[in-house]
Amino acid sequence: MLDQLTDRAWLWIAAGFYLAGFAQGTIALLRNDRPSGTTTYVLIAIGYAVQLFGLGIRGRAVAGCPLGNTFEIFQFTAWSAITLYLVIGVTFRKSLLGYFTSCLTAALTLLSLSIPGWDAMQRTHIFGSNPWIELHAALAVFSYGVFALLALTSIMFLLRNYSLKAKHIGGWFSFLPSIFDLDQISVRLLGAGVTILTVSLAIISFIWMRDPSSAGATKVFAAVAVWAVSVVALGLRLRGVLLAKKFAWACVALFLGALVSLYAADNSRHPASKPKVAGREEPGPTFSRRS
Repeated sequence: MLDQLTDRAWLWIAAGFYLAGFAQGTIALLRNDRPSGTTTYVLIAIGYAVQLFGLGIRGRAVAGCPLGNTFEIFQFTAWSAITLYLVIGVTFRKSLLGYFTSCLTAALTLLSLSIPGWDAMQRTHIFGSNPWIELHAALAVFSYGVFALLALTSIMFLLRNYSLKAKHIGGWFSFLPSIFDLDQISVRLLGAGVTILTVSLAIISFIWMRDPSSAGATKVFAAVAVWAVSVVALGLRLRGVLLAKKFAWACVALFLGALVSLYAADNSRHPASKPKVAGREEPGPTFSRRS
């Protein structure tokens, strides 16, 4: 029976596990208890495995990394954020990082699943036969997953900062990591995101200089804009100019801007006619309407 489930069915199940992690944490907080970090971690890990399986089915169906429409991009972004959480979450298992992560990923996955238009057109072979373009796209979206986790740590920083200034140090505020820890992990996450996105842009720049038609200008410019903002934010933080609340708000704005750029870049695509090279038709990306 399980082998008859579609990729979307598996992704719905994964979203259910993320939502369950968020729900159990919310119930605990309403009771003024610390959410079970282990339970949240396990629920997220199970959801991650199920989501990976669903994305794998989708990847085989589209003959490449599933990044062909807004639905797939949002799913891949959520998966990227979870990948990082599972790596660093062990250190912060007793904090609220898992709770916030489950909230974000449940929101991203459920939102993408709830809007049929985002998955109405399933693109196949969108990267042609060039694995480097596929690597560029995967790294770019993965860096946005890093920025998603960065936004979470920044929100936690803002909440911790508020609790200290308002002298609300009890209750669920006590479950937040320290200001210092949150600031340090945010700087490291921003640095990791900048590094990954830099590699992604270096790959596509080399390809684009040789063949400008290999990648859409809107998508490349959107990624460059996100990269430029992230580099400036990191530089100002390392120079001691952008600190504390300003740095946290900048990181939140960076992730929101990345989401907007993803949506804008995806909407710039359209089923164009197949490209011609040297007077003959070359196989281009194919499009199929989802039933």
